[in-house]
Formats: sequence, C-alpha cells, structure tokens
Amino acid sequence: MPTTLLNKDKLLFVVDLAGTFLFAIEGATAAAIAGLDLLGILVLAFATALGGGIIRDVLIGDTPPASLRNWRYPALAFTGGAIVFLLHHQFKTLPVEPLLILDAAALALFAVAGTEKALEFNLHPLVAVMMGTLTAVGGGTIAAVLLAQVPRVLRADVYATAAVVGSAVLVLCRHTRISRSWSAVAGGLACFALRVAAIVLHLNLPHA
Repeated sequence: MPTTLLNKDKLLFVVDLAGTFLFAIEGATAAAIAGLDLLGILVLAFATALGGGIIRDVLIGDTPPASLRNWRYPALAFTGGAIVFLLHHQFKTLPVEPLLILDAAALALFAVAGTEKALEFNLHPLVAVMMGTLTAVGGGTIAAVLLAQVPRVLRADVYATAAVVGSAVLVLCRHTRISRSWSAVAGGLACFALRVAAIVLHLNLPHA
C-alpha cells in the first residue's frame, strides 16, 4: 500500500503501485461479476486496492493515510476499475485460474509493502508481520463485505497464512542483515509460492 517512506526505494515503490493496480482489477472484476454499475465497480476497485493500507496507516498513526496524500494511488485504482468496466465481458469470461494467480501476486506485493512500512515506523517485528498481513487481506475483506460475501481470508485455502509467512520471511531476512531489496523479494516469493501451492494442491488449515 502507498507510503511516502517506500518512495525512497524505487523497487518498493513499484511493488506498491503494482499491488494497487492488481487488487483494483480484482475488486472491479468481482463487482462486474456481481452486476454492479460503473460507480459500484469504481468503489470496489478503490476499496480492494487501498482499504487495507488505509486501515494500517490509521493503526500506526500515519494520518492522513498515505493513499489519500498521494493522488497516484486512487488514480491507479480508478484506472483499474475503468479498464474492467470497459472490458467487462472479457473479464467476466476469464478462467478462474488466472484470477487466482493475479490475486496471489497482489497478496504477495501488499504483504511486502505493508511489512516494510511497519518496519520503517520501528514497530516490533511481530506487529510488522501483523500490519503486512492486514495490508494484504484488508481491502479484499472490505470488498467482500460490500458484496455480502464471506471474505476469502475466512474460507480460502491458505490465504492470510501465505501473507503471514511472506511477511515473516521478510522480517527474518532483515534481522539477518540481508539487504532491504532482497528481503522484499524473498518475502514476496515466499507468500506467492505458498499461495499458489495452496491453490494447486488444495491445501487447507485444520477446520473445527
């Protein structure tokens, strides 16, 4: 999610933008499938792309939230929503698998960006992992609530868990003095690989 702190590192700035765009596409696609109008699609794109980061920023005291201080992020989210609106027939007929991979990529990108921002605010590593996970799953949870659906974080095969693992790998790498960029790459790959493995192998956490 957006942050002026991450802007100092071009790699993480690109990660931030990429995650925003991917989640905007995902949220807008869900809205199009649900039959929402243009405004509804744009709202879902914004909520999915930026909701988790806004909650995180409020919790860590970075207010106003960075996504509201930098116009590029809402503009990118609305652009993703507009693309889906204009090409909604194509997005509605996409196979499920590409959408899941898209979601896994966005999940990894946001887990990395959220954890990095928490570390920049000198939060405890455990809290940094929590903030990274919140950034990754918060927007999708808000979108699901708006669509009257059970959030994916509560029903998907190893979803939030993948974000936790990715965030934890990043924190561990930083603790062992690995560079910031390589730590981000390691955390992102860990999250993405675990999520994709869960999709392919239908991995689940234990149920009650």
